[in-house]
Amino acid sequence: MIVLGLVLLILGIVFGLSILTTIGVVLMLVGAAAWLLGMAGRPIGGRAHYW
Repeated sequence: MIVLGLVLLILGIVFGLSILTTIGVVLMLVGAAAWLLGMAGRPIGGRAHYW
């Protein structure tokens, strides 16, 4: 999710589409939060870890 967010962020900046930039930032933040919670041992969506 973090990688997809980064790709969308870069595409949004290159093509000047603010919606892609916004979606990219949101996906990066959600992915980073899920990753950090998974590393802390918190279950996310019924899973014990993110991956």
